[in-house]
Amino acid sequence: MTERGGEAIAEYVRAMARGPSRGRGLTQDEARDALTQIMAGNAAAEAVGALFMLMRYRGEDAAEIAGFVEVMRARLPEWRSLQPAIDWPSYAAGRTRGAPLFLLAAKLVAGTGRSVAIHGWNSHLTHPASAIKGAEALSIPFAATPDEAKAALDAEGITYIPLGDLDAEALRLLQLRTVLGLRSPLNTALRALNPTGAPVSVQGVFHPTYRALQSDSAQLLGQHAIGVVKGGGGEFERHPGKAIELYGYNAAGPFDLKMPALEGAAAKRMKSDDEAPSIDAMMRLWDGSARDDFATAIVIATTGAALFVAGAETDIARADQMAEALWEDRQT
Repeated sequence: MTERGGEAIAEYVRAMARGPSRGRGLTQDEARDALTQIMAGNAAAEAVGALFMLMRYRGEDAAEIAGFVEVMRARLPEWRSLQPAIDWPSYAAGRTRGAPLFLLAAKLVAGTGRSVAIHGWNSHLTHPASAIKGAEALSIPFAATPDEAKAALDAEGITYIPLGDLDAEALRLLQLRTVLGLRSPLNTALRALNPTGAPVSVQGVFHPTYRALQSDSAQLLGQHAIGVVKGGGGEFERHPGKAIELYGYNAAGPFDLKMPALEGAAAKRMKSDDEAPSIDAMMRLWDGSARDDFATAIVIATTGAALFVAGAETDIARADQMAEALWEDRQT
């Protein structure tokens, strides 16, 4: 690409902002070029904000997200060669949830020999229940380089990769949320990033409409298997007390299935944010020194969903049974 100065993406802003009848979304090629110019520093800050908010206002489409992801993946060739079994993005804000119980599910899945690469960033790192603090408490090894990630995956079967270590420029763009006041398309694209080239990706979203967007963009990107849920705090975390829709596809084909509520009164109990477990409570749950049937059900349900997407079982009920056995036999 040749440098085009501060007006590098003006044509794309114009294309989207021509009004209800004339405005349009970007093609995959246009989205790819737009983010290439942005990440190269060729676009004016005002234009970047305008483009991101126009995409947010109009609603991102799969081609736009795929174009953005292609640009970010091209910057990560060494990371892309790792290819663990499962990609597990974590980009929720952390304000409206308790402990990151999905991390316990990720550890259970990794214990089956399916290595898990968690990557992400939480915009409220001071929150006592952030994914960063949860990963630290659970001794999930952090990786700042591809070599560190490979060593962690080989030794432990799981790693956490902070976004800032993957791509500092992607983190800077994501943090524009504090300036713009709203999430941007980067939040969506980073969930689809799969920086380590895993064949399976499990993703959580805040709003049900994003389930199809994540799945459709994954198909454009050649993703082998993906499962998306509207999860707790926007994470891939399944509520066990009610039917939750799991959307996506894997080697067995596409699926759009309602995962039933798990049986038992504990699974039906609804907790408020104030009652949600802390990191310390999560650790006591993990080591068996405390009991919380509802939190345990979240972990089992989330594990079952991930195993189903990964193809460990072709029936969600059997995947839940497998997850329950993994919980009972866990090594703390």
